Amino acid sequence: MSTPLIILIAVILILVLLYNSLISKKNQVENIFASVDTQLKKRYDLIPNLISSVSKYMEHEKGILEDITKLRAEANKPNISDEQKIALDAKMSSALGSIMIAVENYPDLKANENVMHLQHSLNEVEEQISAARRAYNQAVTDYNNALEQIPTNFMASAMNYSKKDVFAISEIERKNVNVKELFN
Repeated sequence: MSTPLIILIAVILILVLLYNSLISKKNQVENIFASVDTQLKKRYDLIPNLISSVSKYMEHEKGILEDITKLRAEANKPNISDEQKIALDAKMSSALGSIMIAVENYPDLKANENVMHLQHSLNEVEEQISAARRAYNQAVTDYNNALEQIPTNFMASAMNYSKKDVFAISEIERKNVNVKELFN
């Protein structure tokens, strides 16, 4: 075999390996996002039950309940982008946190077996969402690294791949908890 042919075969082999590596990382991100999406769907399916269970007790928090209903309707629209789902997830997490805090202020509601079951189910789903987010963020980090590192960045550029966003916590969740308020 001639040297130019061996070099050509080596270059083609390297390009195929780079291509396959990028495809694998892209598919992993999409697969893990589908897992996150499944968990978010579980959360959105629990919301109508939670709202119907707490709405009669929580007249003062009616605005929060309406916001959650709007966010759920928005999240269930067809053709919503991954970026929009990520943004809606952050808003929903904040709104659901407000509901759970409000539940603590209603002794009758806290004692309600149905509400307690829904709260437990929601906490379980939130833990699953958290685990899925971590897996997604790791896959996105690996993918984004491949887009920026030599030599895969050349192949990624040729394939028109662009960076993906990771799930990040909202500014509200970054604030320190005022422990003194918890005991009042």
